[in-house]
Amino acid sequence: MTENDGKTALLLLGCPQVPVQTSMALYLAYGLKEHGIRPVIAGTTAARRLMETADPGRYYLDEMADLDDAIDAIMEKKRDFDLCFVFIHNDSGIAYAGTMAYISKARVYALIFGEHAEELAEEIEFPCEIVAAKAVHNPMPLKRRLEEVMQWAAVSKR
Repeated sequence: MTENDGKTALLLLGCPQVPVQTSMALYLAYGLKEHGIRPVIAGTTAARRLMETADPGRYYLDEMADLDDAIDAIMEKKRDFDLCFVFIHNDSGIAYAGTMAYISKARVYALIFGEHAEELAEEIEFPCEIVAAKAVHNPMPLKRRLEEVMQWAAVSKR
């Protein structure tokens, strides 16, 4: 037993327009599982299909849900999470992260990537941990930042 047993993390995936999202989401799911935290993937249909295709044996994807259904369940107090990682590459991603910061008890992490990561990070005006890296095709800048955050996530208590 570890202090993380029973903890859950929601990974919110928007439109998979930027290539690094899928690989980084799988990498994060792997890392969370390694720390005893159960990842739940919620995303658009396209984002979920990419994740299913990348992990057909479901080694890292125990549970997946429609993005809007997951948010509705939290709003209706049917479910909540300890951690929430929102993948952001545009304004709608910021809106999802803001919604999660407002409706969920989870510690929210805004994972901002893409060409305009720095500018998007400056738009955030709600409480969350910001992880930003200019990563579009090469996931390594975001991976390095995420590894730092995963250390906090693994030991954080909310």
